[in-house]
Amino acid sequence: MKKNSKYCLGIETTAHTFGVGIVDFEGNVYSRINDIFTPESGGLHPMLVKEQHLANFHKTILKALKEANLSIHNINLVAFSQSPGLGPVLRIGALVSRLLSQKLNIPIVGVNHCIAHIEIGRLKCQIEDPLTLYVSGGNTIVSAFESGRYQIFGETLDLAIGNMIDSFARDVGIAHPGGPKIEKLAKESKHYLSLPYSVKGMDLSFSGLYTAARRLIESKEFNSKYNLSDVAFSLQETAFAMLTEVTERALAHTQKKEVLLTGGVAANERLQEMIEYISMEHDAHFEVVPLRYAGDNGAMIAWTGVLKYLHNGEDEIKHTIIQPKQRMDNIEIPWRE
Repeated sequence: MKKNSKYCLGIETTAHTFGVGIVDFEGNVYSRINDIFTPESGGLHPMLVKEQHLANFHKTILKALKEANLSIHNINLVAFSQSPGLGPVLRIGALVSRLLSQKLNIPIVGVNHCIAHIEIGRLKCQIEDPLTLYVSGGNTIVSAFESGRYQIFGETLDLAIGNMIDSFARDVGIAHPGGPKIEKLAKESKHYLSLPYSVKGMDLSFSGLYTAARRLIESKEFNSKYNLSDVAFSLQETAFAMLTEVTERALAHTQKKEVLLTGGVAANERLQEMIEYISMEHDAHFEVVPLRYAGDNGAMIAWTGVLKYLHNGEDEIKHTIIQPKQRMDNIEIPWRE
């Protein structure tokens, strides 16, 4: 603990993770603790996730405080993920944050989860003005700061890339999280199978790709002419090529000199390789968010909360209502002016 430092406790609850992070107002991270809901089968069940978050939030906060070597009374600000996400789950983070704010008599700020993924990347990669490819279980967005906001230059029209890969993994009997296991399988093959490539203007559609990959698994030719590694390889190559095309066009349009890859899927080495290549082609500096901050976490919420608080001040309690569908390009970003 630094003398005279101020600390923000951030709470992340957009999906499966109840994350708690503590940062100071200079951007130093003191703790990052996650309690993650893992489904026994199928996808995420919001009510089950909600129950786990309710059961575990107290001990998760205590673990974060212990790791930071701080008391709850050292906390000067609380920030929470206000948007976008699963409504029942977002409400838990908002409720806990309001209770902390009122019990400790400290300010509270709500944070957009997507913007937080960009801000933790800017902080940890020490870059100023990147074009960002944000890829996760719930979001697939190409964005850049223009005209006071993080404008969206391309996005998925249906499934997010992480959700698509995890869904395919479940279909073939791979337990959640499926992304890392699909990546490992893909590395075992170079046999490309033709799959639908769907880029519509600057947007992407992954539903047709997902359906076609499932059909390959269900085909009579599966395990005779090709195997699961071949399908995993083809699925990744096609999806990542789509992402790379849209990112490159946005890069050419914005002429940014920095490119940031962030979100949980940013951990995939093949995607990193493809985005780095197009960055080099456009003479742009490429960075990947550090893997401990790639997935959902409370530290990114805390840091973005600090930025927002220092420029806008605290939120009134009546303005801390969750906004499950809020888009990042509807939010002004005063700290970037």
